[in-house]
Amino acid sequence: MTYKSDFLTILEERGFINQGSDLEGLDKKLCSGMQTAYIGYDPTGTSLHIGHLYTLMMLYWFQQAGHRPISLMGGATALIPDPTLKDKTRPLLTPEEIEQNIAGIKKVFSRYLNYDTGKNAAIMENNYDWLAGKGYIEFLREIGLHFTINRMLTFDSVKSRLERELPMTFIEFNYMILQGYDFVQLARRHECVLQMGGSDQWGNIINGVELNRRMDGREVFALTAPLLTTSEGKKMGKTEGGAVWLNEDLCSAYNYYQYWRNVDDSAVGQLLKVFTVLPLDEIRRLEKLEGVEINDAKKVLAFEATKLCRGELAAKEAEETARKVFEQGSIGDDLPSITVTLSRLSAGISLVDLFVETGLATSKGEARRLIQGGGAKVNDRKIEDINAVSSETDLEDRLLKLSAGKKKHALVKAE
Repeated sequence: MTYKSDFLTILEERGFINQGSDLEGLDKKLCSGMQTAYIGYDPTGTSLHIGHLYTLMMLYWFQQAGHRPISLMGGATALIPDPTLKDKTRPLLTPEEIEQNIAGIKKVFSRYLNYDTGKNAAIMENNYDWLAGKGYIEFLREIGLHFTINRMLTFDSVKSRLERELPMTFIEFNYMILQGYDFVQLARRHECVLQMGGSDQWGNIINGVELNRRMDGREVFALTAPLLTTSEGKKMGKTEGGAVWLNEDLCSAYNYYQYWRNVDDSAVGQLLKVFTVLPLDEIRRLEKLEGVEINDAKKVLAFEATKLCRGELAAKEAEETARKVFEQGSIGDDLPSITVTLSRLSAGISLVDLFVETGLATSKGEARRLIQGGGAKVNDRKIEDINAVSSETDLEDRLLKLSAGKKKHALVKAE
């Protein structure tokens, strides 16, 4: 489909569009002047991960196209489990935990959105402001009467649970009503006309579109992006060690860089379009590279994605560390590291324990399998004995380099 608005044109070219409630009407609306759109983020952790970054880039391009983005923190909805397509109910969080999580999440948003200047400066809202004081009877009379159980049962997040005879609590069932009301409030407060999100949120977003029409007679729009998956069909942003976090305290710039550096060859073009702001002509040139040259495209992806999230200096340091490790075979300055005492090392430390402590293995069993499979190295020397220990004789300038395969490394520092 060909669009007239800059925003939808950008999203179409970069592969962000999956579903829209009225794309032709939205396109016309976007051409009529500055508009406001939002995406909601439930603060269930102290940081967002790459899966969230996908939609955050939609807000980035919305602002770049001259419109005003709203990043909505779900301070209230995070108190209630979201009935996602997962099998298990999300754990309940305390208000104190949620406040702590919001503080952590806010750190990264300003790298992608301008909240300070210009008529289209971004806005950060918290749905706790309008949901916390809402009485239950008042809520049922004002909002609940606009929802039918018949329709709510048709949504995938609900239907998939019921079909597999998995439990869904009443509190989860209410989540979609609260999310719909968020859209009404943002439309009233900021003339917000668009809610965006991942395709797994389609049902919830459409609820908000319908609720705006029923309560205020207001025309608003929904837009979702397709879920990004790896070649194995897994959700983008997950690794064997867990989520790839956006905050530095949970994922070092080097590890963040390496995640992008190690993506599947076939995904490089798509990821350059979604997670960098490089011109499309340059991306088309890079995605045509084949064989060994595809690594050049991966390096560009890793650098540009890291620069956006962590800043140019962090990206350059991560790039230089990777160059030292992989091109020169030496030890870089920014590898993940732990510190141990000389006395502990002198007594001998199990390599299985060191691989777990450095995060190169998630368990002792995984560390043993790594050694047995020939993927474990100490100072670039292969280790084959699962009972091997490391001592101060292994130190080089008080450093010990551990490697898990060819792409994961860590340092042990002795003091």
